[in-house]
Amino acid sequence: MDLSLVTIIIIAANVIVSYKGFGDYGFFERYKFNVGGIKRGEQIRMFSSGFLHADTMHLFLNMFTLYFFADTVIKELGNLHFIIIYICSLILGSLFSLFFHKDEYYYSAVGASGAVTGVLYSSILLDPTEPLYLMFIPIPIPGYIFGIGYLLYSIYGMKNRVGNIGHDAHFGGAAGGYLVTLILAPYLLQTSLSMVLLLAVPIIILYVMHKTGKL
Repeated sequence: MDLSLVTIIIIAANVIVSYKGFGDYGFFERYKFNVGGIKRGEQIRMFSSGFLHADTMHLFLNMFTLYFFADTVIKELGNLHFIIIYICSLILGSLFSLFFHKDEYYYSAVGASGAVTGVLYSSILLDPTEPLYLMFIPIPIPGYIFGIGYLLYSIYGMKNRVGNIGHDAHFGGAAGGYLVTLILAPYLLQTSLSMVLLLAVPIIILYVMHKTGKL
């Protein structure tokens, strides 16, 4: 698979900023997602945290996932729309984290997971039957099955605080990728309406759970 220039630039930006953070504790603390910092007016954290990572494995997994899914979005929608989806997913992931942790002054997070998950969900929306191969499952999984399962697990993780993982950012990023892709490619509402509705199910479940106080 050939990497597009825009994907290379995004990966390079993540690597440069992350490695700066690895070696400079003050830089890392200044630009990570932190509820208290954001409430003090440091909104840059909503964006900058998406280029910082906890360690090299965290960075590698996010960039590896981006590598696999960016190409489909770029081929279908072009470089500019890909960048819009990436940034909107990053920001919406941060907004979800802020919303669900607004009363946790010391809550912090880093990582491109929201943006990358948005690209992943956009790719699935654009090509829902493309098979995905996961290391721990020996058979290919249709993209839409993986996407729905991923978001349902994110809801479970948000409700039960599973692991040291920003499930809310993942979900927010996926919702961002889904909504922005539909705005940029409204033809999907005609050509793939059933799939569009199916992929919306986890988003609707999250909304209902929040409204009914179950999340």
